[in-house]
Amino acid sequence: MKQVNSKLLLAAAIATLLAGCDSGGINVEPKTVDNSVDNSTSTPTPVEEENPCASIVKGGQTLQGEFKAPNCYYAPSFVDAGNNLTTDLYLPALADGGVNVFEGSLFVGKNYDNDTDMQAAGISEGGDGPTLTVQAGATIAFPDKTKFMVINRGSQLIARGTADAPITFTSVSDAVDGTAGPEDVSLWGGIVINGFGVTNKCAYTGSVAGGDLATSDCHVEAEGSEGADQSNYGGANNADNSGDLEYVVVKHTGAQVANGDELNGISWGAVGSGTIVKNVEAYSTYDDGMEFFGGAVNVENYLALYVRDDSIDIDEGYAGTITNALVIQSADNGANCIESDGIGSYGDMADGSKTDRRAEIISQGINSRPTIDGLTCILSPNAPASKGGTGTHDYGAGWRFREGIMPTVTNSMVISSYSADTTPNDGNNYCLRIDDAETLQGAEDGDMVLEGNVFACAEKSKGGPLPGGQTIQDWVVAHNNQFVDFADMAAAMDPTANADTGLQLLSAGAESSLPMFSIDPASSMMIGGVAPTVTPEGSSTYLGALSNMGTDWTKGWTYGLHDGNRGESLWIEK
Repeated sequence: MKQVNSKLLLAAAIATLLAGCDSGGINVEPKTVDNSVDNSTSTPTPVEEENPCASIVKGGQTLQGEFKAPNCYYAPSFVDAGNNLTTDLYLPALADGGVNVFEGSLFVGKNYDNDTDMQAAGISEGGDGPTLTVQAGATIAFPDKTKFMVINRGSQLIARGTADAPITFTSVSDAVDGTAGPEDVSLWGGIVINGFGVTNKCAYTGSVAGGDLATSDCHVEAEGSEGADQSNYGGANNADNSGDLEYVVVKHTGAQVANGDELNGISWGAVGSGTIVKNVEAYSTYDDGMEFFGGAVNVENYLALYVRDDSIDIDEGYAGTITNALVIQSADNGANCIESDGIGSYGDMADGSKTDRRAEIISQGINSRPTIDGLTCILSPNAPASKGGTGTHDYGAGWRFREGIMPTVTNSMVISSYSADTTPNDGNNYCLRIDDAETLQGAEDGDMVLEGNVFACAEKSKGGPLPGGQTIQDWVVAHNNQFVDFADMAAAMDPTANADTGLQLLSAGAESSLPMFSIDPASSMMIGGVAPTVTPEGSSTYLGALSNMGTDWTKGWTYGLHDGNRGESLWIEK
């Protein structure tokens, strides 16, 4: 049963009102009183509040947000789709829980869809467009799902929050009205960040190994592109820098766009490794939590909570690293923990010379080759509504690798509730699925690496076999991974230390307030009453989202996990 939603109040106070100082608060001029005059009928002079809202200069005029204490409101004439931000903007953290409300979309930098216009504008390498900077502790909100954020190529988003003062991007109904339910989605669009990185939807000469990749007129339409909302990504610079996101929470996102695209929590369009992404959460998202279209941006400490489609979606040659990620699906919704493709438009390369094109992309090294270390996926094995279940998009499942992807995934876990499987033994609520000739060949050749992982689902695997005839399960077990056999488990739906069963994969440990993280598997995890047979890869002594840190990195800034900062308890706690 859901608990009553409680609104998060940002702790912010002004300790002292100083006359005459530029503190962003209220300047109060001292009053003198003449006791020789009867002032009983005089009208006091109102004190005008100082406007703390952000401002820009446009067309020789200064535009500033309207202050309606405690919030700042920015009209579409300030910035919107088609009225893009073309100068640097600083958004402050407002006192008394104030919110920066954008009544239109927030598009940073101009968009270009051809080389000629882009070069004429001097936008060619990254960092040469305007920058949006957000102060730690700030909240930015949008009114509905037609409004969203875009950071265009060349521009940057600098959003450096802290554990004590995270930055929140959310909806007006959540931050201002307080009417958003804990698992409500599509209350605004989401964030799209575009870069100059590699996407195999474009044609390249050279190769990654040769260090001579080159392309021209690479302008792929990003998620949400429709009319004035169009933005593009792509290039040959996987070291591109689109900014810095640290301690950032993105809530209640997602929208179906007219052209068939679906806005995610954050869409990364060929974003490069020069971008810093650390401690970021996608919460209550209609589509994907994070979707990577090529590029090589690295992500450290990622929480995906109540994502209705895929929590991690990879395509078009993504080659970055994801380190420490915790995925918890809703009790009755969510698709894949990882849904990943190696080659964009793979289905359009089905025969003839198009098959040769797939081989060329792989030989150039520009098929998706992500590295994922320290991932915990807690699944709700539901069925989609079209199949009589409760899921919005697809069956609740673990990792799906297909269409020429060659990932490396280590020290991770997939955990599913056995008794919650609404369609047992149909193969759809799998822990692991590997499809398509190129991906299976990559597994056999050693270009796809899964090592040090534990899979605990009633339905173990789907797809295969490998070209040599080996089953997926046999290949996985032979490479230092382990499948849990639910047939030998009692009460296997609760893989925590709270249940006295033979399966205990989640243990709170001294530094965690929730049963989210496992610690040293040799001392705390049990599979069939004994320690796992897998050995953590590399220097790690941990499996799952805690990785090798020894502390709970979710404390203090995430929403939805810990008491005091969430609208409902997690279903896995009940």
